[in-house]
Amino acid sequence: MTGGRVVSVVGTPGERRVVLFGEACAAAGLPAPHVIPWRTVLSGDPFTVRGPLRIESPGGDPGTDALLRGPGDPARVEGGARWYATFVRGLERLRPYAANVDDIAAMFDKRTTHARLSAAGVPVPAALPAVTSYDGLRRAMADGGASRVFVKPAHGSSASGVVALQTGSRGRIKAVTSAVPAPGGGYRNSLRVRAYEDEHEVARLIDALAPDGLHTERWYPKAALGGRVLDLRVVVIGGRATHAVVRTSTHPMTNLHLGGSRGDLAAVRELLDWDAAMEVCERAAACFPGSLMAGVDLLVRAGWRRCAVGEVNAFGDLLPGLTGLPGSSAEGVGTYTAQLRAVMGEMSCAT
Repeated sequence: MTGGRVVSVVGTPGERRVVLFGEACAAAGLPAPHVIPWRTVLSGDPFTVRGPLRIESPGGDPGTDALLRGPGDPARVEGGARWYATFVRGLERLRPYAANVDDIAAMFDKRTTHARLSAAGVPVPAALPAVTSYDGLRRAMADGGASRVFVKPAHGSSASGVVALQTGSRGRIKAVTSAVPAPGGGYRNSLRVRAYEDEHEVARLIDALAPDGLHTERWYPKAALGGRVLDLRVVVIGGRATHAVVRTSTHPMTNLHLGGSRGDLAAVRELLDWDAAMEVCERAAACFPGSLMAGVDLLVRAGWRRCAVGEVNAFGDLLPGLTGLPGSSAEGVGTYTAQLRAVMGEMSCAT
């Protein structure tokens, strides 16, 4: 990328991620990125790669979603298995130009990610055996003595279809999720989290999600500040934790688009063994060695003494306005600029 070299980006033209990366290129004195639309990659049309290739999220475009999952409501929850199979085929077309296609595919399968992290000794919430139905889920919970679990679509992102499920005595049940019934049947994502407390409704929801594959974990009790539970999104670039944001919420999902809000990072650093926590994130990112960047969702256990990794995100660097951690190589700059610096530094050392 030195010497005014053009960067190619697979993404959606005009989408926020692509625009912000273009702004980072301009600030670094680089030409505007050459954007290859995901539609082109997925449709099988020819494309040209100019210079180093960055793969961005295929989200944010209804036409791309239709190629991935077939026609239908882009907000629908179902269709994850078909989405993933089509996405992986698209990644295969990019393999000659990018080293991280296998990592991206792995990060978009929660079962693979969990197994990879666990095998490497990275702390993760305990997983339940695979289930294919609501009845199977309840049996797995009973066999494992688990009354509270997180049920996650294997290939979902942005908390799509995630269900925080807890059961109690006398048949009591509560499922917290952003999935709501769609007018034509099935479920669609909402920007508001709701709770289902009727078992028949909960069973219908889980059975609708199950055909696309489920990953179920024991509920990890999160630490809280000011009455709001929290976790952290930590961006690891070039093997080092460079950016972190605290996400807080009054419900189990802390995603900012679901009503979560940014919390007090300084307060969290006071309460947490920060160096140990960042080491956990860096170990998680190291499980995906072909990737320059990984967005790690770090769960802080109630009591502030333990952490676990909930997710590793291939496109977890969309954090507008967030600058790097003090003392890090990214201090004072955003995630995209930090990645450009890392790549340009590597290339300079190699020449």
